[in-house]
Amino acid sequence: MPRSWTKLSLFDYGLLYGYGLFETMRSYNGVIFRLEQHLARLFKSAEILGIGKKLAAYDLNKACHQVIKSNKLTNARLRLTVTAGEDDIVPNPSTCDEITVFIVARRLVPLPSEIFDRGFTTIISSTTRNSHSLIATLKSTCYLENILARQEAKAAGSDEAIILNEKGYVAEASSSNVFIVDQETLITPSLKSGILPGITREAVLEIALSHGIKAIEKDIKPEKLLEAEEAFLTNSLIEIMPMTYINSKPIGTGKPGIITRRIASVYSELVNSN
Repeated sequence: MPRSWTKLSLFDYGLLYGYGLFETMRSYNGVIFRLEQHLARLFKSAEILGIGKKLAAYDLNKACHQVIKSNKLTNARLRLTVTAGEDDIVPNPSTCDEITVFIVARRLVPLPSEIFDRGFTTIISSTTRNSHSLIATLKSTCYLENILARQEAKAAGSDEAIILNEKGYVAEASSSNVFIVDQETLITPSLKSGILPGITREAVLEIALSHGIKAIEKDIKPEKLLEAEEAFLTNSLIEIMPMTYINSKPIGTGKPGIITRRIASVYSELVNSN
């Protein structure tokens, strides 16, 4: 459907209250990478929001592929959004009759190799993540906290913002998961830190396991970022992005590290083998 034909109710709960979920995915040569994992995460979150049964009526796998095909795309970014639907202006999702589901896709132009060669610069955000909040584990349309952190990074001239939780430990970045390398060991915050269980994060942990790289999930103090030998960020669009500076100070040599490059290389093989 052309963009000009689309309509969204002014009473949609996704618009009024941020009561919704979304998944951002990437297709390679017409194949959506780890689509089943993305949908599994979405359905799990939908159950928490009380819209799981309604969502189960949709063949989202088929719909995602139809969007790719209809738009004649091969390498693309997709966003699948689900909300509780529309009802009165009083917040009561149980009264919404039908959920809202839509998928958009755009041709994806990968970031230039120069970006990966220099890596992302980051800051520690003033935004704090509540590790006890259920919302922290959901990829919800209530994305304000992440956007504020990202704006803070842009205002500081950086690419990304690292968000700490209420205990002072690293949670995640505004739109990506965080990994560091310490004594040749891959370390990433645990799910209990108040992070989104990233699909790319999961893939990296699998790569580490299958390639003899020790990987652990544990609390990371912010000062460990500077003490790390190397670090990187992950999400479906940027894949494996080296993190080379934080608060204007270099991480390790200030250049992408050996283990980061190794994991990025294996990940590239993985996404292109489907």
